[in-house]
Amino acid sequence: MKTIHWASASLGLLALALAGGGLATATDPAPLYSVAADAAPGETALRSAIDAIFDGESDMGKTRALLVMQGGRIVAERYAPGFGPDTKLLSWSMAKSVTAVLVGLMVSDGRLALDSPVPMPAWSQPGDPRGRITLRQLLTMSSGLGHVEEADPVASADTTRMLFTDGAQDMARFAEGKPLAHTPGATYSYSSGTTMILSDLMTRQLTNSENPAVRQRAMQQFIDGRLKIPAKLPSLTPEYDAAGTMIGGSILHMTARDYGRFGELLRNHGRVGGHQMVAENWIDFMTRPSKRNSAYGGHLWLNRQSNESALMPGQAPASLFGCVGHNGQYILVSPSQRLTIVRIGMSPRKEERVALRASLAKLIGLFPA
Repeated sequence: MKTIHWASASLGLLALALAGGGLATATDPAPLYSVAADAAPGETALRSAIDAIFDGESDMGKTRALLVMQGGRIVAERYAPGFGPDTKLLSWSMAKSVTAVLVGLMVSDGRLALDSPVPMPAWSQPGDPRGRITLRQLLTMSSGLGHVEEADPVASADTTRMLFTDGAQDMARFAEGKPLAHTPGATYSYSSGTTMILSDLMTRQLTNSENPAVRQRAMQQFIDGRLKIPAKLPSLTPEYDAAGTMIGGSILHMTARDYGRFGELLRNHGRVGGHQMVAENWIDFMTRPSKRNSAYGGHLWLNRQSNESALMPGQAPASLFGCVGHNGQYILVSPSQRLTIVRIGMSPRKEERVALRASLAKLIGLFPA
């Protein structure tokens, strides 16, 4: 497996990453565009909705891949030139939901407990108030840690510093070093640093070593054996920082089809091919509104009205949930319609993402419950 150590990224690589660059491993000579003739909305209506998303570049940014699955079957698939079904595409924050599933596997194993303070060495000194932070609070973005996700200028944001500049050598250490800004559990505050803490926490359950190669190998073996292989996600490629910690909040790669299969894992309550791979009650936790933000569950976005919502409440079923990434990456799951939709692309402006979500809602609306 090729691993990119983002700590040593050049400014050119940083610019590429912030522009939404993916890992193109193989593409078709001509872009693939297929729609099943027996798709529930009808082939013509489905093509029209997909074409609107690809052709609306000036309004909603550039779409690189769009995949529609109904009942576990691909009923539509389209790629932009230069991309195809074998192209590994950058997740951005959709990775958070993958990390949450891995955490759920460790909870099922008894390695971690949802409502117990997390065993984090950096917070173990007597009297450190961070020692009260629970796993549930980390997963629902209510840890209280003073991490600044976004700022102006962008280079001053903690997320940018953690991923690309002074925190990049050891991202988890950077995130774990933040003081409390609020009482744990009191407020919602979205944070990619929080997910880096979860990545480090999982790794520490697998090995006591501080050797980066040992840490990376231990985590990768867990991912391969418990998620990548059993969930049939052959393209799943996580990245690691220089300390050997998976960059679980921001940087992994999969093909559009494998993102779709991951969405199906969630839609099917953790089952793959009739096998209960992830505990059903863990998926219930991920898809349940958290106390401090009704539009956010356990590292998963919910289609609920909220001051902070990343989906399309009022435009699509309330039961819809999704994985959401920077600049318009989406895995959207509508259980009532047996539907999973994947959109990968580049929509850097807020108004582009608003228009994109409206078009995706129209696409979702074509399918019957």
